[in-house]
Amino acid sequence: MKTLKLNGDKVITGKGALSYIKELKGKRIFIATGGRSMFKNGTIDKMKAMLEESGKEYVIMSGIKKNPDTDIVNKGVLEMKKFSPDTVIAVGGGSPIDAAKVMSVFYEYPELSFDNVLKSGLPENRKTIEFIAVPTTSGTGTEVTKVAVITFKERSLKIGLKSNALIPDIAILDPELTMSMPDNIVAETGMDALTHGLECYINHNLDDFTECLTRGAIQGLFKYLPISYKEKTIDSREKVHNYQSMAGMAFDNVGLGMDHGIAHAFGGKYDLGHGLLNGIALPYIIKFNSKNPVVKEKLDFLSKSLGVVDIVEAIRDLNRALNIPASFKEAGISEADFYNNFEGLVENSLRGSTRSNPIKINKEDMEKILKDIYEGHF
Repeated sequence: MKTLKLNGDKVITGKGALSYIKELKGKRIFIATGGRSMFKNGTIDKMKAMLEESGKEYVIMSGIKKNPDTDIVNKGVLEMKKFSPDTVIAVGGGSPIDAAKVMSVFYEYPELSFDNVLKSGLPENRKTIEFIAVPTTSGTGTEVTKVAVITFKERSLKIGLKSNALIPDIAILDPELTMSMPDNIVAETGMDALTHGLECYINHNLDDFTECLTRGAIQGLFKYLPISYKEKTIDSREKVHNYQSMAGMAFDNVGLGMDHGIAHAFGGKYDLGHGLLNGIALPYIIKFNSKNPVVKEKLDFLSKSLGVVDIVEAIRDLNRALNIPASFKEAGISEADFYNNFEGLVENSLRGSTRSNPIKINKEDMEKILKDIYEGHF
């Protein structure tokens, strides 16, 4: 028996979907966002106007950077205690949404902290806070998932906290908010979404429902991500925005694999973008996992459905089209830094999602895989 939960209460899609904020019932709104981009592109001003028009009180917490850590979450909890919100709106990339998810649960359950959460776990429900996620990048799928990834700096590791209490009540997918993404963010977040789709697709926990979702997302991303990157049309941005959310719905019910285990280890150490790390590693990981006959059969079927000879080569071609580096070395990690920290990177890469990889990975496997990805040995 398996229970599926694909999202919270609602997914609001399409051009102008942000206007749903006018319909919020809450009176005290806590807005969590990143740095300057949401202010610069006018998104925050639009939200403020809508809230003021409907007589809401609000505060804005900004400055949540990529790879949010325990410190920024604790800071947000303190800000929430000062304001006592009934509604949280997280707007921006996956980082502010993930951070705000954990802030909201810690706020409602003050006995929780990063000192005990890894042992005690999270509750399965929020108490009163309504949580609205407004992604402005197209990759993480966090607006529909029970996962929030937080960097534990003292461990040099990103850890995915999981609970149904982290699933946003409402996901607002407005493609107009994605139009100001820089090219590298379009590429990196898009490859994050594709990694979600592919790792879900080859996971042994795949079921009939999630197979359709994730395969559809993969096909859509292969078609529309290059257009979104090169031509920047709103129609292609809308397609990518929707397909990345579908990939999120799928992997949240299935799991991921070794690519994410590696990306979390390297992201925790080097503060590189999660999607960048995923995209670099993806062809290496898919090639490695294709040694499993069940995975090989799935990938052969997927290649035919995409109209390509080899899915691994298709991923490499897509990376080149998106200007994704071919190796971790090319991404800027120095040789001395990589090899001096090698043992810790191996150990941390074996944690988390790697445990769900379709081929079980031992230390020797991981050592070779990391060296190949770092050096670009394909």
